[in-house]
Parts: sequence; structure tokens; C-alpha cells
Amino acid sequence: MRRPPHARLLPGLLACAWIAIGPVASYAAPPVVFVDAHVAAPRTVTLEGQVTGAFADGLGGWFLQTDAPERGLPSAVFVDARGHDDAPAAGAHVRVAGALTNVDRLPTLQPSRIEVLSTPAPRLAPLVLTSPPDDWAALAGRWVRIDAPLTLTGQHDRTRRGTLIASFDGRLYSPTEIARPGRDAAMVQAANALNRVLLDDGRDAAPDAGLPWYLPAHAQALRTGSVLTGVEGIVDHRDGAWRLQLTAPLQAQPAPRPPAPRVEGDVRLAAFNLENLFNGDGRGGGFPTPRGARTPAELARQIDGLVATISALDVDVAALMELENDGYDAYSSIAQLVDALNAAGPARDWRFVDTGTGPGTNPVRVGLIYRNTRVRPEGAPAMLEGGPFVELSRVPLAQAFVPLRDGRADGADFSVVAVHLKSKGCRDAAGADTDGGDGQACWKATRTESAQRLRDWLATAPTPAAERIAVVGDFNAYAMEDPVRVFIDAGWRDPFARAEPPAHSFVFDGQAGRLDHVMLSPALATRLAGAAKWHSNADEPVDTREREASGPWRSSDHDPLVIGLRLRAH
Repeated sequence: MRRPPHARLLPGLLACAWIAIGPVASYAAPPVVFVDAHVAAPRTVTLEGQVTGAFADGLGGWFLQTDAPERGLPSAVFVDARGHDDAPAAGAHVRVAGALTNVDRLPTLQPSRIEVLSTPAPRLAPLVLTSPPDDWAALAGRWVRIDAPLTLTGQHDRTRRGTLIASFDGRLYSPTEIARPGRDAAMVQAANALNRVLLDDGRDAAPDAGLPWYLPAHAQALRTGSVLTGVEGIVDHRDGAWRLQLTAPLQAQPAPRPPAPRVEGDVRLAAFNLENLFNGDGRGGGFPTPRGARTPAELARQIDGLVATISALDVDVAALMELENDGYDAYSSIAQLVDALNAAGPARDWRFVDTGTGPGTNPVRVGLIYRNTRVRPEGAPAMLEGGPFVELSRVPLAQAFVPLRDGRADGADFSVVAVHLKSKGCRDAAGADTDGGDGQACWKATRTESAQRLRDWLATAPTPAAERIAVVGDFNAYAMEDPVRVFIDAGWRDPFARAEPPAHSFVFDGQAGRLDHVMLSPALATRLAGAAKWHSNADEPVDTREREASGPWRSSDHDPLVIGLRLRAH
């Protein structure tokens, strides 16, 4: 039997995590002696060496390194030069006297005297790394060059803090995407931490123009998954994390934007989290909205991106998450999205499933839209209310459909169930919903109960198509977590389970994974023809929608998924 991808990846990840055995980087550890972080009084010392990183304007100081440290002193320090004028330039030969202490795990010198010497500085070269070090702390303050390609794996703080997350060994995946919660997930997390490199721009403030200086202008749309080379900087520690304060521009091999996927099958379904589609009062007022657009112009950009995405997928039914729960009249968010879809295409055949009210009373809800020239609703929509769906998970919406040909039924009916389970954020979590430390974060119990209730409810045939069922949407759980296993262990099929490399629909803290899933009942799984994720959003910089006037890119923070089914009779 073929093993799932995580089963093949895990042994290598565990080996990377077992960092206690031998060095893994191609360098000889420098003779560093650290100042105890708990020493009550700093020591007064004099250090001489080369300025390797000049960050007085951005960080309030600069880095000094010597190739021959005195016994008991570190080979590299950060000189906190706030209050001192005329900071030396990179490469200068300096002698500094002052108080040496340890600040945020970094040897730091508070200078009382700074001399810029006229003689050339000792000839230093960056320490070359070809793989991650055992411990970045052993290189604190050192000038290094990474002589290996890095993969850009996260950029959420690129415009806010000038940082990127990169890794030595390809893309980083959320631990519970590829490993079971608990020990195995912890091993993956340890491997991720070992391979992760935080790249910084040498300043605490946001970049002046929204793009860090170390990226070329053409890198404005640099996507996660791109390859970075020429990485050179100073090993620094601040804000609780080791990082490289870069001293030279990066070279980037951009990851291309993928075309919209085309999957086999005669009926196609999509799932898409809209990232809070709120339209104010629907008449041009009501801004800023509680969760979505702050202005009418932002709403227009949002709808444009959503329409571009859904239209390009060319599906027959789409399950939507994070819709404003504002009814179904002409001023509702779902009605205006459908109007925009119809205005964008010649068929004008998009319709929405109208449940009268809701589903549920949460400010955001799920919804279903469909092409009425391709499928026809069968029976009334059904909703699962009560229990965890009162205030936490969103009320699921189920609707049966029949494929159409020339306006008449043609093929096997099927049901689509739109779901959106409770998020992982820990606010108000208590009891079994607190973070259990196994990698599933908070509200695991609520998400799992929601999945169990949904599975059991579907067994009662709430819609006419009681055997062929697709449960689609945002589970807020990665592929190996308990809410997903509720369906897998009951015989449902995950069409993305064997994807190589592992599929993803979301990137958080530099780690990719699937929060968005499709679970196929055994009867519908036999009709599966194809499945794809369109990485149109999660890999894009967060400011794409602000910079680009049209197109599908970064229309949401989640990637849409699409599956193809063989259901028609002819």
C-alpha cells in the first residue's frame, strides 16, 4: 500500500530535529564566550575590530567583530550607540570601551568611548553556512553568508516590519498538516525551527515604501515559494527570535503565478473563504464595516477579486465562507456578489441558495451559489443548528443538486454541505478547548464535536441526495487533526491526501497547510475525477490587492479548492 506523503517526509524531518548529534553546518564554531544574562553588574571592557553591520539609524547601533577575541570575551557584539553621534560605517576599524552585558541573548556593549582608527581593520570575511547551524546562539553577532538557496516561506510582516521568513530545506509545512498531533507534530515543529531563517531589514520601523531595501523593485509581487540567494547578514536576536540583519541585497528567483486549475469531470465544485465579504448597508453606506471593507473603494476591489477568482474556476457549485449574515434581499452581500458574477460573464446564470434567514445568527455565515443552466437544486436546503453551532462553529448549510443538460435532469444527484468550524484563536477558550500542546491549538474540542455532529446528522439524510455528499469548506484544522480524522476514520475520502508536495490553502507564521477541505462520502468518492488547489492567494504578499487594480491575486487569505465529479448520464 502506498504511504501518504507525510509518512515519507517524517523520517527526514525527525532526523533534522535530532540536533543533538553532531554539527550540521559546514563551519568551525568560533571561540565565543557568552556573558551570563543573569550577571548583576556589567563588565567594563575594551574591544577592537571591524564594523560588520552599521544599523545606527534603524536599530540604534552597529555590530563589531574581531577575528582574535581576548580570552573570556565574545568575538562579536552589538554596540548600542544611542546618544552617540557620527556612527562608524561598515568596514571601519574601531576601538570601543564600555560596559558589556547580555541584552535579549545578544552580547551588547554600552560604549563610554568610541575611536575610529585610521589603520585598516583586520581583514574579515563572512562565515559561510551551507546548512542550518545547531544553534544560532553560537553565532550571536557574527557576520555570515548563506551559500545555499533558501525558500521564501512566509512574508506576512514584509510591509509592516521589513521581515521575511525563509528556510533551508524547501517550504515549511504546518506540523499537523503532515504529522499526527502530539509527538510527531512536535518533531516536525523542531525541524521547522531548525531550518527557519528570519530575514530582517536592519530597522525597527516599517519600510518607507512598503518594500524592504534588500529586495529589488521587481520583487514587489514576490510570492511565497520563491528562491532566495546571496543571503548575507549579521546574526541578531530581538523580539524573541533569532534573525539575520541583512547587509547586502538578495537575489530572487520568483515563483510564478499559477493559472487557474482545470480538473476533469462533468460537474465541478469549489470551496472558497471570502475573507469577510461585508457590503455595508448595500446602498453605498455603512463603512467601515464590522469585519470587512473599510471604504466603498475597498469593497469594490474585494468584489472584483472574488469575481475574478470564482469566474476563472468555471465551477457549477461554490461553497462560500465568511459571508456577511445580512439576509438575501437585493442589498445583501450574497446577492450583490451573484449580481457581480452575472455581470462579468455572458451566461448570467449564477444563483444563490436562499434559506430565508441565516444560516445561524453569527455575523458571518456560509453560503452556496450555483449555475442554474448546469445544475438544479433538489428539495429544500437543510441546516444543522444547536450545540457548538449556536455561537462557535458556523451553522452548516446542505443542499442537494441534480446535473442538467438542456434544462433537463441528466445524471446522479449529489449534496454539497458548506462548513466553517471554530477558529484556532484562544480568546475565551476554556476547559477542553484550551491549547493542549499537541499542535491543534485552541478550540480543538469544539471543532471535533462540530465534525462529529455534522457526520452523524448527514447519516439521517437531511437532503434528498443522501449517499453522494461533499462536505466542503474551512475546517480551521490541518489535514492530520481530529476534526478531519472524524470523517476519514468513518470512511470518507480526502482527495488531496496523497498530493506531492503536500497541498496547502493557507500560510501562517511561515508554515503552509490546508485549513480548507473537501470530504467525499464513499459513494461520491467513486465519482471523483480530479482535484486542485489554486494558489492564487495564500502565497501572495498581503498588499497585492492594494497594489493591483484587478485580477484574482490575494482576493482572500485562503486559496480556493476545486474538484471534478463524473455524475452525468451521457
